[in-house]
Amino acid sequence: MTLHTPLRLLAALSLAGASFFTHAADLTVAYQTTVDPAKVAQADGAYEKASKASIDWRKFDGGAEVITAVASGDVQIGYVGSSPLTAAATRQLPVETFLIATQIGAAEALVARNGSGINSPLDLIGKKIAVPFVSTGHYSLLAALKQWNIDPAKVTIVNLAPPAITAAWKRGDIDATYVWDPALGVAKENGKVLITSGDLAKTGSPTFDAWIVRKDFAAKHPEIVKAFAKVTLDAYADYRKDPQAWLADKSNVDKLVKLSGAKAGDIPVLLQGNVYPLAKDQVTELGNPTTQAITKTAAFLKEQGKVDSVLADYSPYVNATFITN
Repeated sequence: MTLHTPLRLLAALSLAGASFFTHAADLTVAYQTTVDPAKVAQADGAYEKASKASIDWRKFDGGAEVITAVASGDVQIGYVGSSPLTAAATRQLPVETFLIATQIGAAEALVARNGSGINSPLDLIGKKIAVPFVSTGHYSLLAALKQWNIDPAKVTIVNLAPPAITAAWKRGDIDATYVWDPALGVAKENGKVLITSGDLAKTGSPTFDAWIVRKDFAAKHPEIVKAFAKVTLDAYADYRKDPQAWLADKSNVDKLVKLSGAKAGDIPVLLQGNVYPLAKDQVTELGNPTTQAITKTAAFLKEQGKVDSVLADYSPYVNATFITN
């Protein structure tokens, strides 16, 4: 049967509508529960508006999972720590760092549970410590043990994702943990902080979080990556202009609580414990400083048996061209 013109138009519009509502996302972004000012922009839909792209935001509990998803092609842009980033680059995965998200300070820490008998670093010997493997927390834990001259073989290090750490902590199954929020906040309720990532940075073992992108996606859609970076950096600039005023805006804190799972009362300390590099700093950081940090991390991970080798040059995995002042 031949459709009359009005019916044809109606059918076309119906199909167009169906296509619109089933339209696949232009890109998938993997985010984590870290506390940072850009989560306000995420909650407000600022990334979609600036990039003119449909974004499927997916929450991940750790960088190793993000790397797996990016490597498979399921995720185009992902938030990872310096340790999983280093492991990915060492495996020569097709990714590049286009933005330093944060230089980690008090937002990650080693916490000993009250009643565990851990009052000093040496008390960790013989105890059970939980940490997500191949994470910045894992790197920092090993760096702390090395600093304290404690053989990792003399403690029981178990691989748990942050939600599992929270559950194990509440059951009393673990004695200590090196982790980030919201699990960190739970641990601190009845635990003692032994050292933070900020403390370790001062002794030569810095960690950072970064946004990475698949190289094929970046080559095809550089304008989206640039827009993503600009929205993030605008959010950082807004926070750094007047941190106290920013925190006094309850809507900002509420959005961070919703996306991170951290408690509202912990937000100020977590934000102030990290450094969020502005655009002018990013151009410098996304050069030798980051390349050298990755190289140093790779050497440490090889020493600990976490990677098999160290690349001669990590610069292909760092790209500052998406930063616009």
